[in-house]
Amino acid sequence: MTSSQSESRMSPFVRAHTLPPLENGDRLTRREFERRYCAMPEVKKAELIEGVVYMASPLRFKPHAEPHGRLITWLGVYQATTPQVLMGIEPTVRLDIDNEPQPDGVLLISPERGGRARFSQDGYLEGAPELVVEIAASSVSIDLGDKKRAYRRNGAQEYIVWQVYDEKIDWFHLQEGDYVALLPDSQGVICSQVFPGLWLDVSAMLQGNMQQVLAVLQAGVTSAAHQAFVQPTIEPES
Repeated sequence: MTSSQSESRMSPFVRAHTLPPLENGDRLTRREFERRYCAMPEVKKAELIEGVVYMASPLRFKPHAEPHGRLITWLGVYQATTPQVLMGIEPTVRLDIDNEPQPDGVLLISPERGGRARFSQDGYLEGAPELVVEIAASSVSIDLGDKKRAYRRNGAQEYIVWQVYDEKIDWFHLQEGDYVALLPDSQGVICSQVFPGLWLDVSAMLQGNMQQVLAVLQAGVTSAAHQAFVQPTIEPES
């Protein structure tokens, strides 16, 4: 039996008592981070960012849960109208040897339609999703610092950070290897450069006016660009 097979057969109790626990600030390889994380099923969210472990504090409703719910509603409605797009909440993402984040939300083009991220044999995302979303309250320095650099270096095409306490939403697009901010148009709407029809009324989202947020999104998903995006690819006859 290989060492990996024997590890997988160990009970959570045995693993938890033979491995050191995860602690904030630990410096680990991704493999060691995963071993310790899997041995601690009581831990609901831990991330490895640039080789450093970050463990989430309990999440309050107003600074995190509520804005998280708004953004996921917006992404979910878009995904429901866009068959080749997948949406996930807090997936573990294997970016590289030093980074395994658990972003608040992701939107990705399915591998069958040319998306860059892949699913590992054990069910995790490997590689950068096309769009990553983070709710930044107490974590803003990480989300706009090391985490942003890790997403950029690994090719996440778009990155949204909702800075809750600053009442600000930043939407970055990868351009020539660096993130540039996408700016709202004259109506206060930001349009994705990767997902046609993914339109966001920033002010309405910040104010919790979801009726307006979804009305603007509906306009996006009925646009000609979105209709062209969802058309199935027709392979040329040989």
